[in-house]
Amino acid sequence: MVSITFLLIVGIAALGFLWAWTGARKQETNARGALAARPGYHGAYVALWTGLPSALLVLSWIALQGSVIDRLILSTIDAINVATLSAGERNLVLSQIRSIAAGNLFGQPEPWLLAAGERYGRWQTLAGQALLATGFAAALGLLVFARTRLSPRFRARHAVEHVISGLILASAAAAILTTGGILLSLVFESWAFFRLVPLGEFLFGLNWEPQIAIRADQVAGEGAFGAAPVFAGTLLIAVIAMAVAAPIGLMSAIYLVEYANPHVRAVVKPVLELLAGIPTVVYGFFAILVVAPFMREIGGAVGLDVSPNSALAAGAVMGIMILPFISSISDDALAAVPQSMRDGSLAMGATKAETITRVLLPAALPGIVGGLLLAVSRAIGETMIVVMAAGLIANLTANPLEGVTTVTVQIVTLLIGDTSFDNPKTLAAFALGLVLFVATLSLNVLALRIVRKYREKYE
Repeated sequence: MVSITFLLIVGIAALGFLWAWTGARKQETNARGALAARPGYHGAYVALWTGLPSALLVLSWIALQGSVIDRLILSTIDAINVATLSAGERNLVLSQIRSIAAGNLFGQPEPWLLAAGERYGRWQTLAGQALLATGFAAALGLLVFARTRLSPRFRARHAVEHVISGLILASAAAAILTTGGILLSLVFESWAFFRLVPLGEFLFGLNWEPQIAIRADQVAGEGAFGAAPVFAGTLLIAVIAMAVAAPIGLMSAIYLVEYANPHVRAVVKPVLELLAGIPTVVYGFFAILVVAPFMREIGGAVGLDVSPNSALAAGAVMGIMILPFISSISDDALAAVPQSMRDGSLAMGATKAETITRVLLPAALPGIVGGLLLAVSRAIGETMIVVMAAGLIANLTANPLEGVTTVTVQIVTLLIGDTSFDNPKTLAAFALGLVLFVATLSLNVLALRIVRKYREKYE
């Protein structure tokens, strides 16, 4: 019913556009003076006035419908005293009622549950029909209202631009509020964690064993939350990834900008950028099935003991994954250097290599560094490749041939299985997430500042 309501609103808005546009075209043809706005703006004004408020009304209805029906259903149950139930017990009762309403019967439900489920289904149907009628009436009323406001001297363009500006502002505000909400949730849960585990122990402790008993019947360790090995593993894999991606990406960008002819560039650049579209799980398969065995064979041939899950394999494959970030951004930065700088350098007698190393790279350095920092942020946040190729054990080592783990992998492992949000094991995931958020946000801000400085330099 919700889909039908939205389709109905879209259809009425489209009809409103055609109605207003057709009327404006006739007025433009018949009137001696020109309209204050083009016919398209008249149509857009009516369509926006018809569609947006109606859609907001429907969304608000959907947001409130579930909780209203739940309260009404609970108020009609006489077989049990709902007021004495805990929040969890009320949710369980509501879940059973919804299952019955959906036709999913498990066992032999009690008669009062069957009756409540029947009422719930009937009320859901009535609410859907009321939503359809309300959406239709609102869209129709708004269509008539907006159409009556149109006249030859009506400045529809200004009104449409105001609405578009409001939508853009709302979108930006939603993005900012979402970021703020994520940060607040991380800070709140992390504060709860640091009330149980000291901040110094978390940041500088050398033992990471977060497995503790959640239930009384579980057998587990007491838990140690020194995250230094996790941070070290994250840094080690990121460094390996950047050691692979930075030189290859930068050299490929130089080749594409300065040496490749247009036909080669038209083929090679899209192929490089395709690497960014490959799912990370595919990279993980590549790392564990191809790269890791290859490195073990090479290591065995020269007498080195390479772990089956090594930071080197994970970092190398991660470097291939982030290669398009560096290549594409460096390509844009190098291409943005004015041609006059190249011509001036060559006119002074410099070779092409000297022009690249002493003119182009210094001029494009802020943009290139911005791309590198964005790639580092991507490498730090990667999870799947590390899970499949590097392992899960927090190992404080600088040896790339051994297995390590990263922050994102530990967040995943901490939140899998039995979870209770009032013990250090689960809360530690939020503390790790807060550290990861601060690290990646800092890198992104630094990258954006460098890129902005780079752009201003040539304006």
